[in-house]
Amino acid sequence: METRRVVLRFPKHLLDKPITSQLVRQFDLEFNILRADITQESEGLLIMGLTGKKANLEKGLRWAREQGVEIQPLSKDVVRNEKACTHCGACINVCPTDALTIDLETRDVIFNANRCIACELCVPACPFRAMEVAF
Repeated sequence: METRRVVLRFPKHLLDKPITSQLVRQFDLEFNILRADITQESEGLLIMGLTGKKANLEKGLRWAREQGVEIQPLSKDVVRNEKACTHCGACINVCPTDALTIDLETRDVIFNANRCIACELCVPACPFRAMEVAF
């Protein structure tokens, strides 16, 4: 079993299609919606964790792309600007998943994108705007 956190962008013409439902049913995947922003006037954005057999995940994501859904790993949309980060630690206390932690030896803030759920609480907490979210 493998889990991937992905960002799915649905173009307007796909908003009324049951793409997500078919994705999880046809490829025997489990899903956890982390965030959804869908309006009928524009594109849809769905951030989710998908769990299943690696081959099924790959087939399912390929199928969704073939339907016209733009897909990329969540780690590409939530990043820390290393030049702006001063490792002050202001972001650590607001992170609900411990995606941001501090190395007790170096006192550096560590960002684990695999634990991030894109809640964006770290963005306003950072006085130097080092956390960047692309959606």
